[in-house]
Amino acid sequence: MPAIPDDYVNYKSTQIMAPDNVPKMFLHLHNTRAGVYGKICVISGQLKFYGFADRRGEVEQEIIIQAGDYAVSPPEYWHKVEFLTEHTRFRVDFYAQKDSDIVAQNRSERNEG
Repeated sequence: MPAIPDDYVNYKSTQIMAPDNVPKMFLHLHNTRAGVYGKICVISGQLKFYGFADRRGEVEQEIIIQAGDYAVSPPEYWHKVEFLTEHTRFRVDFYAQKDSDIVAQNRSERNEG
């Protein structure tokens, strides 16, 4: 599993998601934004992470993430998740390089709100 570089910071996190409130995009093939790592943190239950070689590629990895554990999706990596129990809860923490425009823009949006 890829490691998040030391000079990257958590600039945003999703709400805690469950089968009844997860945005459908997480369950279908999508990719992480350029310059961003996604850390998929399972709070309860189990979640299956599927990683793909490319947008139309075959599954190249399947990881079952247990409660208290996580998986990392590197920048621009195609993936999706699947709930393995009805009690599964997870969130995604997004990391970008601390001096990047992504982090600066996110801080600006928070300050305007």
